[in-house]
Amino acid sequence: GSDTHTHTHTLTHTHTHNYNNKMKLRLLSSLVLLVVLMAVESQARKKEKGKKSNLGCKEWQWGACKPNSEDCGVGNREGTCKEKEETKRVKCKVPCNWKKQFGGDCKYKFGSWGECDVATGMKTRNGALKKALFNAECEQTVKVTKQCEKTKTKGKGKKMKKSN
Repeated sequence: GSDTHTHTHTLTHTHTHNYNNKMKLRLLSSLVLLVVLMAVESQARKKEKGKKSNLGCKEWQWGACKPNSEDCGVGNREGTCKEKEETKRVKCKVPCNWKKQFGGDCKYKFGSWGECDVATGMKTRNGALKKALFNAECEQTVKVTKQCEKTKTKGKGKKMKKSN
């Protein structure tokens, strides 16, 4: 008869032990969650503080992006607040490919290339203004030209060498 009693006692003790571990785990999870929420709240407050300094300025006048070296790449843009005598600089980038002629602030959607103009040896395609960043003054439509590819002689997959 005494074996049954001991077994029941051990079972109850194990159950209580698991219950305590579950409670500790819940408490720990709650604490971790609380710390995370406090950190997020702190970040949000910092961002709000940053925005409040801009609240006084309704309209920023932005200059063009000036690359640090050469005529393209990473650079800076200066902004001036009209109401307050306040200026700030932000990083910007002017593309270094064929799009650099339009600057970094005018974004265009380009159509497909047209047929090759035999007279000029060039082909063109048009671009329509998609969006103007930083109040940039952009052309509504632009035209890009490039040289036509050299016509390849139709051989058996090999390029024919020209004899001089």
